[in-house]
Amino acid sequence: MVTNMAIVEQLLDAAKAAGAEQADALVAVETSLGIGVAEGKLEEAERSEGRDAGLRVLIGGRQACVSGSDSSPAALKLMAERAVALAKEAPEDPHVGLADPSQIGGYVDAATLDLADASDPLGPEALEEMALAAEAAAMAIKGVTQVEQASANYGSSKVTIAQSNGFSGTYPRTSMGVGVSAIAGEGLGRERDYAGESRRFRVDLPTPEWIGTRAGERAVAALGPRKPPGGAVPVLYDERIALGLFMHMLSAVNGASVARGSSWLMDAMDTQILPAGLDVIEDPLIPRGPSSRPFDAEGIAAKHRPIVENGVLKRWVLDCASARKLGLETTGNARRGTGGPPSPGTTNIRVTQGTQTREDLIRDMGTGLLITSLIGSSINANTGAYSRGASGFWVEGGEIAYPVNEITVAGSLPEMLRTFRLANDADPHRGISVPSVLVDGLTVGA
Repeated sequence: MVTNMAIVEQLLDAAKAAGAEQADALVAVETSLGIGVAEGKLEEAERSEGRDAGLRVLIGGRQACVSGSDSSPAALKLMAERAVALAKEAPEDPHVGLADPSQIGGYVDAATLDLADASDPLGPEALEEMALAAEAAAMAIKGVTQVEQASANYGSSKVTIAQSNGFSGTYPRTSMGVGVSAIAGEGLGRERDYAGESRRFRVDLPTPEWIGTRAGERAVAALGPRKPPGGAVPVLYDERIALGLFMHMLSAVNGASVARGSSWLMDAMDTQILPAGLDVIEDPLIPRGPSSRPFDAEGIAAKHRPIVENGVLKRWVLDCASARKLGLETTGNARRGTGGPPSPGTTNIRVTQGTQTREDLIRDMGTGLLITSLIGSSINANTGAYSRGASGFWVEGGEIAYPVNEITVAGSLPEMLRTFRLANDADPHRGISVPSVLVDGLTVGA
């Protein structure tokens, strides 16, 4: 069987023969298996295997991308010819192009990142057993009346990239996870919540029983919601949804948004956007990390580096094209699938934790809102105006008083970021690992 590296090299040769000045090729091989159960019985089983190839060709300032799953020499030749024909008709962009050869290389050995579990893959029987155990644990919680679905999955993938500037590299990954959606209560008084965990290695995955129990307990805790009083109050974002606040920030420092002039942080470089003492670090080199990788989609070595340091914005998130548009150097943040060109995106994000527990922050709130779930989103990319649907718990006297749902919270992201107070409960297994976050003065509406 032809190797992935042989396929990308054949694509580069075919692109050059068809008239491409530069080219890069990517092959992604993926296998996935998912099992879902309900009421103690198998509900669905899905398995997929595939190998897809993508080719990007560049002629002057024009580029085009094509993809396909046929790796025969004739099909690869046809892909290259089609890509070149499309590139000749594409609009010109002086910023597109591969990384300079001086920029590539120096990346770590993928084996040191420990991204692929070498133990036997999880089969359908093992996954079904895990899903059933998670469902049973959720149903064992008093007040849980139904498990909407419990699921378990396993996947493996391998990415191989080669470029006409001399770069080539490959790395594998595995992943496995368990998720449960539980329902508590009866009739119109039913409430739903969930729990889910995923890891690169099976040994690191929490037990299905632990995951199911958390889903059941969360659903029961949400029973009997009431409408809270409206007004401006402190709002505490629970750890599992606080990452959304930082995702909004990361979107605003994405080089593509900045280059388009559609970022509410576009004039904030080297200014204070978060409280002093707070760092936002990107680290793509965390062993077994959910988004770890040795190099980006353009062959730039992955590096540990800050985005925000001591509350001050220090860099944009850039690939080669967005960096050229801004007159800067790439930060090694290119991401790419087989069907399109690279674009900027982050890997593992780690945020400085505070010294207080979540319970400490609830006590400090006095009266306010603890958010455990968000629904919908209205974010103005240019101003940072913020509005989200939410549910969670109303806090009075520094203690949780009752659950709430179908409410909205609104504010201004630039102002919200500067008031952050962080707990110490960040989950290190998440791609964006942040603790619970207390934000002052949001407007709550029922």
